[in-house]
This record gives sequence, structure tokens and C-alpha cells, in this order.
Amino acid sequence: MKEFVLAIGLVFVIEGLLYAIAPGRLKELAQVAARFSEDTLRNSGLAAIGVGVLIVWVARSFLT
Repeated sequence: MKEFVLAIGLVFVIEGLLYAIAPGRLKELAQVAARFSEDTLRNSGLAAIGVGVLIVWVARSFLT
């Protein structure tokens, strides 16, 4: 549970950095994302989840 809470905290830190460092660019990205179909966005999200799980697995298996 501790690792889950840490992961959620890191998500907030990373998202906050994006808004703090490049808010204009983030707005542009949102406009670009609005042009994609829901299926494309969903598949991209699923791919991002897969990459995230792989990174966590590699980190826990080989870096500890």
C-alpha cells in the first residue's frame, strides 16, 4: 500500500510539473488530443498502462 500511495504522489508531482513548466504547451496537447478518436485515445492509454507496468516490474525485479 505504501508503494501505491508513493506512486500516486509521483503522478501528482509529474502532472504539476507539466502545468507549472509548460501550461501553454499542455493546452496545445489537449487540443491535439481532442482531434483523435476515442478508440485511439483508449488504445494509447492502454499502451501507456502496459509500459508503466513493465517499468515497475523491471524496477522491482532488477533494481532492488
